Amino acid sequence: MKGKKVKTVANQKREEIEKIKFGKINYLLLLFGIVAIVIGYLTLSKGSITTAPILLVLGYCILIPFGLIIREKKKNKVL
Repeated sequence: MKGKKVKTVANQKREEIEKIKFGKINYLLLLFGIVAIVIGYLTLSKGSITTAPILLVLGYCILIPFGLIIREKKKNKVL
């Protein structure tokens, strides 16, 4: 009885891990978000009060969340 519970728990863990997998688009969005944030802080240190906030909001509020949320569509193969 315990063996079956362990297998079902292991299967559930495996399914959860498969749900978390990132694709190429996720990594690109995260990379662009980090680049936008770094450039935003660099421009902020130079004294820019217009481009720095735009880049920081773009990185923190748009690119990073979309990089975490968006999932690739599964391709249905018809035989």
